[in-house]
Amino acid sequence: MAKNERTSKSVAAKASKVLKDPKSSKAMKSIAASALTQTSDRKKRK
Repeated sequence: MAKNERTSKSVAAKASKVLKDPKSSKAMKSIAASALTQTSDRKKRK
């Protein structure tokens, strides 16, 4: 994956829901976690 490619906010939100769902399979959770690791970093407030 190129360094400038990032997961969109809508995909990240759906991935978060998959991770929170206890009925999600291990494969689904693995893919969701992978998507979340590719999201852009949030800026810290000072």
